[in-house]
Amino acid sequence: MKIDEAIVALGKESPFYLYMLIGMKRIETDSVRTVSLGFSKNGDILLFYNPKIEEKDPRFVKALLKHEVMHLINQHFLIKPKDSRDKKIWDLAMDAAINQYIEELDAFGVPLNQLIEEGHGVDNEYIFAVPPPQHPWENAEFYHDWILKKFEELGRFDIETLPQSPDDHMSSDVNYDMVLEITKSKTGKAFNMYGGNLPSGVQRMVEKFLSKPVLNWRILVRRFIGVSVKGERYTTPLKPNRRYEDQPGWRHEYRSKLAVVVDTSGSIIESEINDFLSEIESLVKSTEGEVYLVQVDNNVTIVAKYRRGDWRDLEIVGGGETDLQPAVSYVESNLKTEGIIVFTDGHADVPLSRRRILFVLSRYHNQDFKNEVMRMYGPSSVVVIG
Repeated sequence: MKIDEAIVALGKESPFYLYMLIGMKRIETDSVRTVSLGFSKNGDILLFYNPKIEEKDPRFVKALLKHEVMHLINQHFLIKPKDSRDKKIWDLAMDAAINQYIEELDAFGVPLNQLIEEGHGVDNEYIFAVPPPQHPWENAEFYHDWILKKFEELGRFDIETLPQSPDDHMSSDVNYDMVLEITKSKTGKAFNMYGGNLPSGVQRMVEKFLSKPVLNWRILVRRFIGVSVKGERYTTPLKPNRRYEDQPGWRHEYRSKLAVVVDTSGSIIESEINDFLSEIESLVKSTEGEVYLVQVDNNVTIVAKYRRGDWRDLEIVGGGETDLQPAVSYVESNLKTEGIIVFTDGHADVPLSRRRILFVLSRYHNQDFKNEVMRMYGPSSVVVIG
């Protein structure tokens, strides 16, 4: 079955998938086993496929296309493994999270617990990863953590080498913020028009994606900062002991320390404050580190450590003119955090910072401010809500 014919056939079964696949540039290549997604530098979505796939059962081809669309919907392209070992774990976790929703792949699935205990991988052609029986319907982050805990219990790590990742097609300078924005917009339109005929489990998965905060703070924080606060010390068999070969090694848990500056000047309207607080709450849930909230209009008004749920009783103080520099200077002199995240509409001068800084702009932002931030700190130093 030709790849174009497979897409049309899938569209007859579910217009939702057809809508998601339309517009992708299809590229024939021998460098992928079956099909995979990639992105161009300007954010275009690319569908790579091996011509040998046309010899496969049409049902299998359609299932693989669903598989790739679900990777896209779940934002798996934003996950950046720490190393090659971590990549293997993420590959299993991401596949298990989505294969359970695809009947044709689930039928050939091997549960994660069996894969880990037997120490072998998958080929995504005849063997597919699915969740452990006791943990269905979870996301990739859950399965990633579950696999790590399972390895800790077993005291070993011996997964076979997995197939080459489709990430090999992704340029290192891809604008992932643009890809995320395009993906969310396209998914929302497809779901509004055709979501009603999707299986209930897939509907819940898409609804969860569409209801997420706009920004993926787990990824942003990991990319934006490292770690600075040394936490608890614990043993792990995955790290060798330098003194005693038969003993587990020691590892410290490190935590980040962040300052979040919120513009509360008179130009900020209530809906912008609500958007800021929603993102800040999501940020706090995504990091185990310390987060300090600094409110500012033309001067610093309130500084306090922010904990999950504080938005319910948070007093917003401000309403004056806008000057972000006092807040940035205060953080650098007094809090000495690893990085600074500034929420603003950008109707102010861009502050000077000696530390790593990220600007989060509201949907009603000042474009000149955004352009100046990119000139001073680089394109990756600014993101937009909405």
